Amino acid sequence: MTGNAAIRSVDPGAPDPDLIAYAAELIRGGQAVIYPTRCLYGLGADALNPDAVDRVFWIKQRALTNPVSILVADREMLEACAAEIPKTAEKIMQSCWPGGITLVLRAGGILPRALTGGTGTIGIRMPAHPVASALAAAVQRPITATSANISGQTGPREIETIPGTVTEAAGLVLDAGELDPGIGSTILDVTCTPPRILREGAVAANDLRSLITLAD
Repeated sequence: MTGNAAIRSVDPGAPDPDLIAYAAELIRGGQAVIYPTRCLYGLGADALNPDAVDRVFWIKQRALTNPVSILVADREMLEACAAEIPKTAEKIMQSCWPGGITLVLRAGGILPRALTGGTGTIGIRMPAHPVASALAAAVQRPITATSANISGQTGPREIETIPGTVTEAAGLVLDAGELDPGIGSTILDVTCTPPRILREGAVAANDLRSLITLAD
């Protein structure tokens, strides 16, 4: 069931710049916005605002030890959020970004501690989806990249399946209709040697291992 948040239709392939600007304004003001990604709806908030990050954890009823990944719009944003970018990460980014791989990097001091779940690391992705990409660029700050659900529940492909408590807590819902079925991003930890695949997803593990070998 949906809640009482404003729901606005968005073209997933060519989002209205004015609508994206409005959503970005809400996020910069500390609110959360529900937005479409490739296969799931996400909950986006200003990843540099500790209060906004805490609100995301509260909305999702998420354990504080469970980190939340972020989206970045460009290289400058990435460098601000990561303490270091290993050689392997550079190779992966050149081949797979923007797209379906999340890199786990050492978190920069600019990020709220809550995002990392106390691990000191942060999952970062540069999205290819037009709405997610436009939103991160418009906010001009990294945004949270976590499913618009209660933690542990299935990620939503339709607005109608998002819990009412989640939509009620959001300032805006960007409705792109039913999203295509698919799998989430592949998660690669590049803080260790050799890098470790934490979850296989949109990028096949064999393809990723080939890229890692080339980067050595």
